[in-house]
Amino acid sequence: PNITNIFLQNGHVIILALGMLLIIVSGHIDLSVGSVAAFTGAVAAYLTVDVGLPFWAVIPLTLIVGGMIGAAQGYWVAFWRIPSFIVTLAGMMVFRGATLLLLGGQNIGPFPKAFQAMSSGFIPDLTGMMKPHGLTLIITALAIAVITWIGTRARARDAEFGITPEPSSLFWGRTAIIAAATAFVGWQLASFRGLPNVLIMVIVLTVLYAFFTENTVQGRRIYAVGGNEKAAKLSGIRTDRLVFFCFVNMGVLAALAGMMVTARLNSATPKAGTGFELDAIAAVFIGGASMAGGSGKIIGVVIGALIMGVMNMGMSILGIGIDYQQMIKGLVLLAAVIFDVYNKNK
Repeated sequence: PNITNIFLQNGHVIILALGMLLIIVSGHIDLSVGSVAAFTGAVAAYLTVDVGLPFWAVIPLTLIVGGMIGAAQGYWVAFWRIPSFIVTLAGMMVFRGATLLLLGGQNIGPFPKAFQAMSSGFIPDLTGMMKPHGLTLIITALAIAVITWIGTRARARDAEFGITPEPSSLFWGRTAIIAAATAFVGWQLASFRGLPNVLIMVIVLTVLYAFFTENTVQGRRIYAVGGNEKAAKLSGIRTDRLVFFCFVNMGVLAALAGMMVTARLNSATPKAGTGFELDAIAAVFIGGASMAGGSGKIIGVVIGALIMGVMNMGMSILGIGIDYQQMIKGLVLLAAVIFDVYNKNK
């Protein structure tokens, strides 16, 4: 159950961190994501409970609202060149106030089971096995096969281009460790209730964003913008459009995270989303992204978010107070940034 809880309680952090990576890689920052998540969660609650719309209509409408908020902020940053820190700090206050206004200081809930399943549901077992969860075991085996295939394919491609591959012992040793960790997590999930819906969403988004950032022209251009915006502009890249896209994307992901948290709590609350922006930013830097922009990997961000999740759960299990938890998280973030700066200077 502990591994399941890590994904259920931290899925929103991973989703926010995926969007935050693109923002930070492009040389900007977004401080408003917590407030936007709270506001869009409140919008979803209002549409579901007060208006009575079905969940399949509420989800796309809420994502559109998130995208529009991202577009509004991205417009000022990308086309008016107003510092993202100022624009999103303003957004943080505006949407926190808008959340209080929409909710009237009250909680809105509860939600239909179908909406709750988005965050607290599990995939059905189509194999007919009860325990362990058969479909989860099959997906775990497929995941291990795909991870091994991707690694060997990348190694073969490097050899084709004349790049000296890493020693076989190192490659297979690392692959074996990753496969063993995947098998362990898969078995733990299968022994409980199977794969949570949240984890399926996180895996799909992680694969999509990893492909986008590493294998598409626009994805690589975002790194170019963060690395050297002037050089990117001179080489014909529309830097303003890419920055605008990053903020729209962040708004959509903030809306998704807001709905997930609202569905998990089974109510929209005025204080939802508090500190989400700090968790997302910390996950990005712990995952190895650079303060200066232009570098950072999706898989690193996911690992960074999971480290934050394991830290939170571990400190809670040990009975460490929220006061000390905040101090420890702050010191871990500072250490990650110091390590990044030290490596750059070296």
